[in-house]
Amino acid sequence: MHIRRASRPTSRSSWTPALRAGGSLLAAAALLVSACSADNTTATARSTAAAQAVLAPLPQATPSVLTRYYTQKLTWRGCGVSGFECATMKAPLDYARPGAGDIRLAVTRKRATGHGKPLGSLLVNPGGPGGSAVAYLEQYAGNGYPAEIRARYDMVGMDPRGVARSEPVECLGDRDMDAYTQADITPDDRKETDALVSTYRKFAVGCGAHAPKLLRHVSTVEAARDMDILRAVLGDPRLNYVGASYGTFLGATYAGLFPGRVGRLVLDGAMDPSLSARTMNLDQTAGFETAFQSFAKDCVRRSDCPLGGRGTTPQQVGDRLQAFFRKLDAHPIPAGDAGSRRLGEALATTGVIAAMYDQKAWPQLRAALVSAMRENDGAGLLTLSDGYFERDANGHYSNLMFANAAVNCLDLPAAFSGPQQVEASLPAFQKASPVFGRGLAWAALNCAYWPVRPTGEPHRIEAKGAAPIVVVGTTRDPATPYPWAQSLARQLSSGRLLTYVGDGHTAYGRGSACIDSAIDAYLLRGTPPTRGKRCS
Repeated sequence: MHIRRASRPTSRSSWTPALRAGGSLLAAAALLVSACSADNTTATARSTAAAQAVLAPLPQATPSVLTRYYTQKLTWRGCGVSGFECATMKAPLDYARPGAGDIRLAVTRKRATGHGKPLGSLLVNPGGPGGSAVAYLEQYAGNGYPAEIRARYDMVGMDPRGVARSEPVECLGDRDMDAYTQADITPDDRKETDALVSTYRKFAVGCGAHAPKLLRHVSTVEAARDMDILRAVLGDPRLNYVGASYGTFLGATYAGLFPGRVGRLVLDGAMDPSLSARTMNLDQTAGFETAFQSFAKDCVRRSDCPLGGRGTTPQQVGDRLQAFFRKLDAHPIPAGDAGSRRLGEALATTGVIAAMYDQKAWPQLRAALVSAMRENDGAGLLTLSDGYFERDANGHYSNLMFANAAVNCLDLPAAFSGPQQVEASLPAFQKASPVFGRGLAWAALNCAYWPVRPTGEPHRIEAKGAAPIVVVGTTRDPATPYPWAQSLARQLSSGRLLTYVGDGHTAYGRGSACIDSAIDAYLLRGTPPTRGKRCS
């Protein structure tokens, strides 16, 4: 599945959370899935998923072997960011063997700023998996959430295990990551297919060599259990939480494990836990096609659109973009990169996909395509791609892509076991997205070579007995298609669906006063949206 944002946040609207997935475009396909794929394969997978097991809640009483974690005292200190304090929380590396060692998790907090009745802590997570909640809080949510929310809640972020400041998974050095992100994910023959498989194997071996023990214990279930320890040490009887994209899966998992400890949960850009990895990737592929169709319709109405003018159909726009990708596959173009990277098909495709997460990025994408297609300058698309991969100006990558693969490959069995299965599925993926389908199908192969066996399976989450949980879905969301939100809201015994009719990934804080007021009312007063509420 796919990830999330195209740039580091400077405001709420510029932090676009992400999801889960695989390779690059390897990675682009890694984080993500579709609202509209209706082929028989997908339909069959969905009907099978409906009969799956339900995530069972854990016992209400805290096991005595975990008491020392639940009663620990956090030592708060300055973080170097004004108004925030940081601490390190301990959790068992292996919940099945709590005495076998600890993992240290980074926590940041900004105290409530107002004088109204305190509402406790509000934990936030931006998605990924692999997104840093600490960075999200310090760079956006701690100052960018509505003032009334920040006045009543202590705002809290904790990097999940294996992510950013919480004993991060590491896999490849920066130069090897440059090669990984440029791998050809539309192989044309056996030689190119073997090269792609070798790329995936090298990535997996690197992850296994750097973190052999940690890789077995970065599952979403374990991260959700860590959140319950954090809830307890913060002194909150119930967990209040806003999770975006993959953060919805994390939050829903918490609700399934600890339904009696659910406070006010907002799950924005929801994932469907009942789906297999292959179905999720296929769905997400169609989701990106839906987003691209919206972009194409908007682009041809603009004077600076390099893909056509008024009267050009979305299919023609897609055909022209595919032709450009094929040209780059054969002849990469200069990109003004200090390290001499050139813009090839993989980086260009990732750049386009990155802009699908937020329609506010469409002007930037048009300008980047003009430069690349008319001026032979790939710098704009390379900038979008680098933002997606969290590659900074010095050529250093965060651990986003490493953690993303580590969590996804542990949470679900691999989408494909080898190239033959990918080849058999290409027609379905290309039907879901003529523009992106082929590359995203091959990108879903990465978990086939993972050094650790998966511990999770598709399942439903009911969370019987939980307080009302708000599930938010956007009708043309590329990364977490709207049917996922509908499905999760139906699964949860207390789910309440809130719909945003529009484009982009996630809805809260992205410009809809209707969405924002409904969620703010729920967080402040505990009043969920009315059933069937739709906003635009």
